[in-house]
Amino acid sequence: MSFDDHAEELASALGVDKQEVKDDLENLVQYSVPVEEAKSSLRRKYGDGSQGSGEPEPATIEEISPADAAVTVTARVLTVGKRSIRYQGRDQEIFEGELADESGTIPYTAWEDFDLAAGDTITVIGAGVREWEGSPELNLGSNTTIEKEEETLDVPYEIGGDASLDDLQPGDRGVAIEVKVSEVESKVIDGRDGETEILSGVLADESARLPFTDWAPHEAIREGESIRIENAYVREFRGAPSVNVSEFSVVEKSDREIDAGAGAPRRTIADAISSGGVFDVEVVANVLAVRDGSGLIQRCPNCGRMVQKGQCRAHGSVEGRDDLRTKAILDDGTDAVTAILGTDITAEIYGGGIEAAREQARKAMDQTVVAEDISTKIVGREVRVRGSLSVDEYGANLNVSAFAESDDEPEDRARALLDRVANSSASAGGGDDGDDSNSTGEDGTEGGESDDDGIAMEGSV
Repeated sequence: MSFDDHAEELASALGVDKQEVKDDLENLVQYSVPVEEAKSSLRRKYGDGSQGSGEPEPATIEEISPADAAVTVTARVLTVGKRSIRYQGRDQEIFEGELADESGTIPYTAWEDFDLAAGDTITVIGAGVREWEGSPELNLGSNTTIEKEEETLDVPYEIGGDASLDDLQPGDRGVAIEVKVSEVESKVIDGRDGETEILSGVLADESARLPFTDWAPHEAIREGESIRIENAYVREFRGAPSVNVSEFSVVEKSDREIDAGAGAPRRTIADAISSGGVFDVEVVANVLAVRDGSGLIQRCPNCGRMVQKGQCRAHGSVEGRDDLRTKAILDDGTDAVTAILGTDITAEIYGGGIEAAREQARKAMDQTVVAEDISTKIVGREVRVRGSLSVDEYGANLNVSAFAESDDEPEDRARALLDRVANSSASAGGGDDGDDSNSTGEDGTEGGESDDDGIAMEGSV
C-alpha cells in the first residue's frame, strides 16, 4: 500500500481532511515511527473521527513517553540553541534546547523558528514525541502550535544554559560556558561538504577539562585565552562529553580570567566510573595484573586494530606491523579499571623500544616474554595514572597519557580512604554501599577497549 493510500484510508475512517492526515503521517514517519504505529497514533489523536481535531489532553513532562503521538504541555524554556544539520540530503537549520515544568525536564527539537527565548513560559500543542538516548524528546514542527503565556511558570531549574564543564552531559543543547583554551589546533577533515577546516583541542575551567570541536573556526578561540561560548551543544566522544561549537555559536573573550590548572582532577575509580566517563582524570591505584594482548603485539596497517594469528577482524588476512602496548588492571579499593598504555609509555616501562622487544621475542622464540617482563616491573606497585576514562557495556577503560609510581604516603591514602568510607556511610544512612563489582570486561571482549587505543575521528555535524 502506498503512502497516499495509507493517508486516504485513514482520512476516510476518521472523517478528516486527507492532506491533514498525510501531513501528520509524514511528520511521524520522518521521526522513524513505523507507518502502522503512526496510523494508530493518529487514530488516538483524532479520536476515531468522533472528536474533530482531537487536541491532545494536557500532560506534565514526567507523563510524556515515546509512545505518545502528540502531546500538549505547558513548560518553561530553559535553553534555546540553533545549528545546521544535513537532513534528507539538504542543509536545514533547527532550534533545540530543553523545556521544564515542576515535574521534570525534556529536550526538544524545533524544525521551524517559533521565536523561543530562554525564560519564556509556553504551551506546546500537538508536539511529536520520539525516543532519543532512551528518553522522550519533543519534536516541534508544522503541526505544532506554540502559545506564549503571560504568567511565568516557576520551575526548580536554572534558566539560560550557563554551566561549568563538569555539569555538561551528552545531549545538552544551547549551553553557555566560560573556559580557558588549554589546547587548540587547526585541522582539515573530510566533512559533509568535502574538505573542511575545523578547530579541535581542550577547554578547561575550575571544575574539569573537556575536548571541543569548532566546526566553523572562531577567531576568539586561541590557546591560553579565557573565552565565553554561547549556544554550544554536547556530544559523547570517546566515552566523555565533548563541547561542539557551530556557526551559530557566539564566542567572545571573557571579561574575567578563568582559573584553570594544567593538572587533572583526582578521583577514585568508583567515582570516575559512576560519572559515565571522564575526559581527563587522575587515579592512584595498585596494579593487580597485566592482561593478555600486552607487550609486543601486531596491528593492522589499515585500521590499527590488533592482529591475532595474522587476522584483522575488519580487514581479514594482513601482514601486521609491530607495536608495544600494556593493558593493566588497576584497583584503588573502590573499583577496578583496565588501563591502556600506548607505545611510548610501554617502551619506558619495558626499558626499550619495539626493536628491543622484537629481539627479545626472537631469542626466546616467544613474544609473550615481553609482556612477562613488563608485568614483573609494575604488578603489585602503586601508581599514579592520568588519562581519559570511558565506560561501555564491556566495562571501564582508562586510556593513559601519564603513568608513574605513586609518591603518596600510605598513611595519607589510608586516612583519605577512611574519610570517604565515613562520608559514604553517613550519606547513605549507614546502609549498604551497594555492589562493588569489578568493572573490567571479560578477557574475550578485551574489556571493551578499542584495538586502535582510542584513536578516532568525530563525524560531521
